Amino acid sequence: MAFTTRDGVRLHWRMDGAANRPVLVLLNSIGTDLSLWDRTVPLLLPAFRLLRIDTRGSGGSDAPGGDYGLAMLAADVAAIMDDAGVGSAAVAGVSLGGMIAMQLALDHPSRVGALALICTSVTMDSASWAARIEAVRQQGTAFIADMAVGRLLSPAFATQHPEIADGLRDGIVRQPDDGYAGAGAAIRDISIAARLPEIVVPTLVVTAVLDVSTPFAGHGERLVAGIPGAIHVSVGGAHLPPIEAPAALASALRRFFEPQGAVAGAADTLFEAGLVHRRRVLGDAWVDASLARRTPLTHDFQAMITRIAWHEIWGRPGLDDRTRRLIVLAITCALGRWEEFALHVRAGLTQGGFTRDELTEVLMQAAIYAGVPAANTAFAEAQKIIDTLEQDA
Repeated sequence: MAFTTRDGVRLHWRMDGAANRPVLVLLNSIGTDLSLWDRTVPLLLPAFRLLRIDTRGSGGSDAPGGDYGLAMLAADVAAIMDDAGVGSAAVAGVSLGGMIAMQLALDHPSRVGALALICTSVTMDSASWAARIEAVRQQGTAFIADMAVGRLLSPAFATQHPEIADGLRDGIVRQPDDGYAGAGAAIRDISIAARLPEIVVPTLVVTAVLDVSTPFAGHGERLVAGIPGAIHVSVGGAHLPPIEAPAALASALRRFFEPQGAVAGAADTLFEAGLVHRRRVLGDAWVDASLARRTPLTHDFQAMITRIAWHEIWGRPGLDDRTRRLIVLAITCALGRWEEFALHVRAGLTQGGFTRDELTEVLMQAAIYAGVPAANTAFAEAQKIIDTLEQDA
C-alpha cells in the first residue's frame, strides 16, 4: 500500500498499469473510496496507467476533524502525484472528485493535462449540505446512508444489484464521521464558478441520464458553458457512472483522452473515410439521420461499422458499388435481415445503384439458393418501398 503524508495527514493511493502508458488520475465521490472505480478499471488499463486516490477522510486515508476545503484536497492530490513520480496527467473525478479536479486545474495548472468532470457541479445547495453535515456530526454516517445511496444509484440498478447497493451503503456507514463531514464542507463551500473560464485544458463533461444530484440541467450545462471548449457526453445510470455505466464511461474517457495518440488519430481518420463511402452509397439525408439517432449505447457500434464496414469493405477497389449492393440484397434476403434489406433496396433505387429489373433478378436467384419463402418476403418488402417511392414522386 502506498501512502503520502501532507501536513501530518496520511493519504492512501494506488497505482496500476504499465509504466509506459499515460497516467490517468481517478478521484472518487464523497462517501466512496478508490474502489468506486473497480468496475471501470479493467476497461481503462489497456490505455492508461491509473493513479487512484482515497480522498482525505475516505478509505485508507486519515480523517482529521474539522472542515476540509477544495484547495486543501487539491493540494493533497498534487502531493500524491509528486510521490508517485507524476508531473502532469489527465484527471477524471466523480462528484466531489470532479470539484477537486477543477480546483487542481486552477491552483496547480501545470499538473493537469486534461479533465473529465463526471456528474459534478459548481452550484450546490449549501443549506442542504450544511444540514447533512450537521446530521452526520450529531448522529453519524449511518443516519444518512440510505438517503445517500438513494441519490447515488438508480432504483432499478440498486434492485438488480443488491450486493453493490448494500456494499455502497456499508462503505458510507464505515466512513469516519469526521471524514464524511469534512468532505461535505468542501462541497458546501465550493466557490469556483466564477473561475471556470480560467480552466484552459481540454475538458470533458460527463452527465448521467438518471442523476438527480447533478443533472445536465443546472449543473453540467454550467460547466460546458463556463469552461472554454468543454464538450459534453451523456451516459446511462445515476450519480456514479463508474459503477452503473462502466463501459460507456470508459469508452467516453478513452475517446476523449486518447485523441493525441496515433491509434486514436488513425481511428478518426478511418471513421471520416468510412463516412465518405457511407454517404455515397446511402445518401446524405439517411446518414445524417442515422448519426443524429446515436445514443451512448449505440455510439461505439456506429463508429465501428463506419470504420470497418464502410471504409474497409465498401472502400475496397475490387468490386464496384452496384455489385456490392446486389450482394448485400442477396445476403440480407437469405438471412431474413429485412431492416437492412429495406435500407439497401431504398438506397439502391433512389441513388441509381441498380434498376428494378436487376432487383428482380437478384430475388429470383435468391429463390433458388435461399428458398422461395425468403424470396417471397423479399419481393413483398421491396414492393412496399417501390409503392412509397412512387407515391412520393
